[in-house]
Amino acid sequence: MKSLTSLSFVLAAFALTMPVQAGETVAHPKAVVELFTSQGCSSCPPADALLTEIDKRDDVIALAYHVDYWDYIGWPDTFASPRFSALQRAYARSWNKNRVYTPQMVINGVSDVVGSRQSAVNQAISTAQLPVEMDLTQSGHSITISIPPDPGLKPSILWMVTYKDRADVDIGRGENAGRTIAYSQIVMDRRSLGMWEPDEGLHMTIPTTDMMGADAEGFAFLLQQDADGLPGPIIAASAISL
Repeated sequence: MKSLTSLSFVLAAFALTMPVQAGETVAHPKAVVELFTSQGCSSCPPADALLTEIDKRDDVIALAYHVDYWDYIGWPDTFASPRFSALQRAYARSWNKNRVYTPQMVINGVSDVVGSRQSAVNQAISTAQLPVEMDLTQSGHSITISIPPDPGLKPSILWMVTYKDRADVDIGRGENAGRTIAYSQIVMDRRSLGMWEPDEGLHMTIPTTDMMGADAEGFAFLLQQDADGLPGPIIAASAISL
């Protein structure tokens, strides 16, 4: 098996911290649901609440990316990042669409629905599937990721997403002024770990680290195909909530 392209860099950059404590693992899910939301969007709270319900399922990995393009209304989203807005726009370009919106839920990187429309979201999840299995193992200061080969697929990027389980935010200005809104599965950071080669599979161990943010309470690992530099289908996923 070839070494991952960026594995040596990743291992050099990661510093050991406290041992990983046993937590809940989402193994072999059928869907990854990525919600693009904003604290400054009056249409988003129902989608934020729906994502919290979706996260209770054991066959779905739910993630919330807070975008920054509604900050101009008067309330800077406390979790927003221009990187998350860029990811959403990259999805739109990969589908030959010229606009983005909130609340948007992306299912397995291949389709999107309005995040507040529960029936449409449930329908999209019901027909979703991830063709490749990914196994995670926690041990002391490390997490081991194993993904078998599948020669029928294309090389894909392994992403590590760190998230915060929950936060209650008092909104002081903007369209949601005066409300306290509960958010869940809040993405803090997203970075690539390297490439999965379909003829060889992948087996790697990474040490836990505090470099991804002190607020991180879980890790999601997404194997996603690259579509000429744009995000393609997610073909495998697993997550550990610490």
